[in-house]
Amino acid sequence: MIRVPTRMRPKRHEELLGGNLYWIVKHRIIGGVQILRFEDRSDGRIDIVCIGELQTVAPIPKRAHQGWRYFEFDPATANADISGIGDLPPQLYGRLAALALV
Repeated sequence: MIRVPTRMRPKRHEELLGGNLYWIVKHRIIGGVQILRFEDRSDGRIDIVCIGELQTVAPIPKRAHQGWRYFEFDPATANADISGIGDLPPQLYGRLAALALV
């Protein structure tokens, strides 16, 4: 299990249980971990307790953002990448993304 600290409990936290917390690295969703529960900490923060196994998905472009985002995301559809973007080497993808070409 992994714990991801956050300052506040999401308003819709009950809806998130069993869902995924997705990781965005260099403007790409690369994978997610399943959310098990939310736990209060002694310092007033909240821990998002997740399964320790990262489920990778084909890289999907995603703009940078701050805060919680609720969106429907189907990993099965994401893994069926017909565009070939997921097959690009990470450095090439990063350069193309920096130029706003992908």
